[in-house]
Amino acid sequence: MRIALNGETRDLAGAVADIAQLIETLGVPRETALVEHNGLALRRDEWTSHTLADGDRVEIIRIVAGG
Repeated sequence: MRIALNGETRDLAGAVADIAQLIETLGVPRETALVEHNGLALRRDEWTSHTLADGDRVEIIRIVAGG
């Protein structure tokens, strides 16, 4: 499956079925991630219900503390 991840084309292995699995595969800490799937901002509790399909667009933003 091929998706656009943060504006770049990325081929995913078959084991990645939903947003939650994508976040885990990428090694992004759940607590620091904001996700948009095909233009829709998602709450963390929605990640498992949003399955990925070929051609989807996903934007992941990491929140970091600092000054």
